Amino acid sequence: MRPELLDLVGGTPLARVTTPLPHRHAGFWAKLECLGAGGMKARAAVSMLMAARTDGRLAPGAPVVESTSGTLGLGLAFAGQALGHPVVLVVDDELEPVMRALLTAHGAHLEIVPEPHPTGGWQRARLDRLRAVLAEIPGAYWPDQYNNPANPKGYAALARELLDALDHIDVLVCSVGTGGHSAGVAGELRRHRPGVRLIGVDAVGSTIFGQPALPRVMRGLGSSIHPRNVAYHEFDEVHWLGPVEVVAACRRLARDGFVSGGWSTGAVAMVAAWVARVEPGAVVVTVFPDGVHRYLDTIFDDRFCEARGLLGPPSGHPVEVADPAAAPLSGWSRCAVVTDPLGVPA
Repeated sequence: MRPELLDLVGGTPLARVTTPLPHRHAGFWAKLECLGAGGMKARAAVSMLMAARTDGRLAPGAPVVESTSGTLGLGLAFAGQALGHPVVLVVDDELEPVMRALLTAHGAHLEIVPEPHPTGGWQRARLDRLRAVLAEIPGAYWPDQYNNPANPKGYAALARELLDALDHIDVLVCSVGTGGHSAGVAGELRRHRPGVRLIGVDAVGSTIFGQPALPRVMRGLGSSIHPRNVAYHEFDEVHWLGPVEVVAACRRLARDGFVSGGWSTGAVAMVAAWVARVEPGAVVVTVFPDGVHRYLDTIFDDRFCEARGLLGPPSGHPVEVADPAAAPLSGWSRCAVVTDPLGVPA
């Protein structure tokens, strides 16, 4: 147990980004969570484990078991070391080798799922395996990042850091996977700045905002299930991004602005830059969840991208969509109607 590690969570830099994506824009602010210990999801991981310890669901020294595409796994490895819990991560066969090595180096045990579920993809396959692992380990605790209310609560401090740094905020742009950081940051921001608009950024092929589930090359952005942590009522609009736009954004950020990241980072950067261009007087803020290192063999690898047709010219603006459940989208699209796909209007 290393509780002093908890002092390393938060306090990440806020950078001004003016890199053309792909067009020139007035600039936006990006919270660089990749520079925090354990990455962005260390905030959620610590919050979930601390809450479970407080209410007795997580006994001292008990194992923690979770499904992850990578980023939360790093946060849980950090939180496990700080709070004294072994961590078992259910991952899939597409997890990058560098991320497998990193998680293992930090002491996590990996359970690797070899094949996707026929209809629910890797996410469903990981959750099925997770339940089997839980049954095998007495006393193990599952944080359930998709539905745990302590997940968004972990991001209240991130919102307060933004409030301390900026006198005014007009637009917050957030990627959406589990729904945790968008709900947590937006909720806290609006307690102090009720006029802040929230724009959600999803992946083409994700079901979160009503699109049909399709195979996705992008990891950590979007979902094939419907997480209860998604605060649909908070969103003012949603954008769906395709991998071609995101690859272009990540590479341009790395080449011209040095600070870059993975799928979620490229996606929110594209949307934040677009908002800054069409609303040049607005103060636009976003969160870069991670850095470039785990993506050197994917986003930043020419052979990987060429094999998947990801090096084409990116779209410079979104296509307007009237209905979030319209025909399957194939590229950057935008909709000002946000509904809960399970039937509850936002």
